[in-house]
Amino acid sequence: MADPRINVIGERLKDVGNIIAVSSGKGGVGKSLLASTLALTLAKKGFRVGLFDLDFTSPSTHVILGIGDVKPREEKGIIPPQVNGLEYMSIVYYSGDNASPLRGEDVSNALIELLSITRWGRLDFLILDMPPGIGDVTLDLVRLVKQVQFLIVTTQSLLVFETVRKLADLLKELDIAIIGVVENMKVSDSKTIETEIQKLHLKFLAGIPYDAEIEQAIGDSAKLLKTTFARKTEELARKI
Repeated sequence: MADPRINVIGERLKDVGNIIAVSSGKGGVGKSLLASTLALTLAKKGFRVGLFDLDFTSPSTHVILGIGDVKPREEKGIIPPQVNGLEYMSIVYYSGDNASPLRGEDVSNALIELLSITRWGRLDFLILDMPPGIGDVTLDLVRLVKQVQFLIVTTQSLLVFETVRKLADLLKELDIAIIGVVENMKVSDSKTIETEIQKLHLKFLAGIPYDAEIEQAIGDSAKLLKTTFARKTEELARKI
């Protein structure tokens, strides 16, 4: 029997102009930081922006943004709270600081539930912070949200880029739009990753240098927007 919640997802997202999944083949590349900063940057430019943390096992955007005690409210579904100019949603509203050891069908069920109950309303951009790798959330998302586009994050490491290559190959095979690739935490002027990206016939969007100021800005969105990382993200936002 078909899950009736799946039919609701399209209705929940019908007034969202652009859905961008910030993804990576591997953890620890700054994906959540980029998703959060990109959302803040777009909101600062006057766009209506939502940020949806879909990393169920290790959500971190609430820490990056300093979400505090705000909660979604129930009204024919769940209406995300406004935080730092964003509409924000995360599984932490339900799991708190507890681990969420989900697997297989449980992951799919959690994703479908959150997509079907969350009322985003009219947005210019909905930024999705994806879990790392090619797992259930990625595979379910491309099945459930046809208009999604992927923004892929890598580093200068060729080991990391090998996982990006696999993710890009999968998305191409599924005919999913890829906006381009960001090379994060650059520590040299090497063009190796940029060249590899071009070999995949993907767009190289930006090279973002390693920024030691970031740790001091975690939890403070105003301070975060003053970092070199945020300035580079703003250049990226112009391209998007």
